[in-house]
Amino acid sequence: MDVSVIKPTKNHIEAISAICSAGWKQTVEGKLSEEYQERNIAFWYNHERIRSDMEAGYYTHVALIDSDVAGVIGGGITSPGVSEVFMLYVDETYRYQGIGRLLLESLTELQKEQGSTEQWVSVQEENHRGIPFYEARGFQLQGKKTEKTGTGEEQISLRYSREI
Repeated sequence: MDVSVIKPTKNHIEAISAICSAGWKQTVEGKLSEEYQERNIAFWYNHERIRSDMEAGYYTHVALIDSDVAGVIGGGITSPGVSEVFMLYVDETYRYQGIGRLLLESLTELQKEQGSTEQWVSVQEENHRGIPFYEARGFQLQGKKTEKTGTGEEQISLRYSREI
């Protein structure tokens, strides 16, 4: 399997939307209401939002197999020397084949070039795919963050960091 990791283009927007929507939905399934899931996906993963976030540099890399988008990652510098992984999703078809690792390595290199020495990520509580992935790459749990969803629910994220 030949994987190439490149900067995303507007040709990738539809696939990014589908991969992020499906991936995020899986991480909150059974934890947050269908109403909140639909509203959150409509807000973050609509094509126009992805286009503007891509132009702002928040979507940094896609992994391609042939011409198919297999995964996407994004992040940015949040304060001097500190960076964040904003999102990392791999299409279900291509999971557990090293694509997430390649994407994280690419983002980490970019963030180091931008002066980051510390990298953070939020992972949905009880995310049995994400938590082991990040812990295996040296991220350590720093705490919990609770957010009100606007639907009377709370979304609980675990905050992890590592030195890079």
